[in-house]
Amino acid sequence: MNPILSVVSPVYKAEKIVSELVRQITEEVSKITDQFEIILVEDHSLDSSWAEIEKSCQADKRVKGFKLSRNFGQHYAITAGLRQTTGEWIVVMDCDLQDRPDEIASLYAKAMVGYSIVYARRMNRQDGFCKRMSSRMFNWIMSFLTDSHSDGSIGNFGIYHRDVIREVNRMTEHARSFGGLIQIAGFSQTTLEVRHSDRNEGKSSYTFDKLMDHAMNIALSTSNKPLRLTVKLGFVLSFAALGMAFYSLLARLLGWIGVPGFTSTIFAIWFMGGLQIFVLGICGLYIGKIFDEVKNRPLYVIEKSVNAPRMDDN
Repeated sequence: MNPILSVVSPVYKAEKIVSELVRQITEEVSKITDQFEIILVEDHSLDSSWAEIEKSCQADKRVKGFKLSRNFGQHYAITAGLRQTTGEWIVVMDCDLQDRPDEIASLYAKAMVGYSIVYARRMNRQDGFCKRMSSRMFNWIMSFLTDSHSDGSIGNFGIYHRDVIREVNRMTEHARSFGGLIQIAGFSQTTLEVRHSDRNEGKSSYTFDKLMDHAMNIALSTSNKPLRLTVKLGFVLSFAALGMAFYSLLARLLGWIGVPGFTSTIFAIWFMGGLQIFVLGICGLYIGKIFDEVKNRPLYVIEKSVNAPRMDDN
């Protein structure tokens, strides 16, 4: 019999957290049903996270561990976990226990009202100032470049029906954001306010640079707005060039320019040269995305698994 609930958590640098994570999830989900599975995907962490996962798997067969062959990234680890699920409802949560396992019952109860997706909205984020600011910048860039609303209080934590995850699993693009893929899938959805805890151990591996790279990567892969912006910029510069030409003619007639043509020529060379490089760079980024997709390489590679066969390696 397939489980009712599957809980997926990507694990990275969490050797001191794994056992407590499993304990809390087991305790809370058992209040809903005994038919559940916990899927931990170790994203090739350099600490002893995998050894801790193996211990938890040996203690409880409902805990299933998967080790990726290298560090693919959080959203790829989530993808690997989702493709191993067999439950009717799937919960996705981070491993650091900032996403509280005791909120799973509330999410499940909300889903039972008739929603396929219930996002967990964090009422008071327990993150440092720099993390909050970088997150806000990430969401602003995503919203601007994709013409969508990106809510900074919503992360990966939530509960999703099997039908939703089935559609997400069919999406094979290499630039991946779990939240973005869920939005593309659609389905009836709502949010539920939940508590957010302090980080149990260590610190986030998402630096400001990584967040900005991730935002640009996703934006370029899901939207052509940067290309449309360059077209608009071209029109603006055309009008600016006409204004510059009019000014140069007027300045020449009034004797304001000591060396005729020097200022306007230098300005045009520098400005247009920089603009051409900028536009070529945007086009090159899109061509690079096409190159990544046509190679059709696997999204992840599972090196080891415990308590479960590997259903899909790509």
